[in-house]
Amino acid sequence: MNILITGGTGFIGSQLIAQLLADDVEAPKQITVLTRYPDKARNKLGQLDGASNINFIQRLDELARDTVFHAVINLAGEGIADKPWTPQRKRELAASRIALTEDLVDWIRRAKHKPSVLISGSAIGWYGNQQDQILDENATAHNEYVHQLCHLWEQAALNAEQYGLRVCLIRTGVVVGPNGGFLRRLLPVFGLGLGGPLGHGQQYLSWVALADVVAVIQHLVADNSLTGVFNVTGPRPVTNQEFTSTLAGLLRRPAFFRVPATVLKLAMGEMSTLLLDGQRVVPSRLLQERFHFQHPTLESALRAALKARRKH
Repeated sequence: MNILITGGTGFIGSQLIAQLLADDVEAPKQITVLTRYPDKARNKLGQLDGASNINFIQRLDELARDTVFHAVINLAGEGIADKPWTPQRKRELAASRIALTEDLVDWIRRAKHKPSVLISGSAIGWYGNQQDQILDENATAHNEYVHQLCHLWEQAALNAEQYGLRVCLIRTGVVVGPNGGFLRRLLPVFGLGLGGPLGHGQQYLSWVALADVVAVIQHLVADNSLTGVFNVTGPRPVTNQEFTSTLAGLLRRPAFFRVPATVLKLAMGEMSTLLLDGQRVVPSRLLQERFHFQHPTLESALRAALKARRKH
């Protein structure tokens, strides 16, 4: 099985590649990683068992027209919370998601042998700020910047359907895992006893364990009957207050320092909506599929992430 992956050095992508290679005993895989920085990617992924089965390319035109991929997994995208949302940054966010996806679909159009499936990243930001309303895959969106970004990203991927592919869109929540993502930023603060709720703390945070994100992607590759939108979140979203108290409890640290909304807005501008707005998202389609979550509760996900982090 040959797989083309974008975003292969990211938080999700690197763990996905490690898992795909670990599963090679039953189904050997050749993985091609599209990356702007092949040398850095080679250094990061080259230590994995089975790394000799990874090929690195910088441009899609490096692929021969008769290259055969069973699946394309599109996870690339600049970190949405890495820098303030200036007009230039918004252009970068769009290019790294929408323009790249358009390039992928154009390569699929030209490919002599079409992949069976395109699994393309998105985010629960598609729904916009919806307070405590429960959101499944059929929910409508609140029209705001992050929704518009995700919507255009998804539409670019859906264009691959005209070439006979299954297209699966994964709207991912806040990913909980060791050595990356949201948790990496919070641990130094909480470790000093300086953690606390953000704003009023009642906004919902739809989290998901990194291991479950990887398992969902593998499931979507394997099951030829699945197509369309999937919320990739844990089955039990929590409020920001609940998240804070759970993490502080596991770290045995206080969490008294509530950060007022006005402070976040002054410090982060429009990007503060990522922390102050909420989505109460449920993975209805995965639950209907009887997908087995390794970490169905936030406490389970956080415990696993903290344990894995201590091993490193």
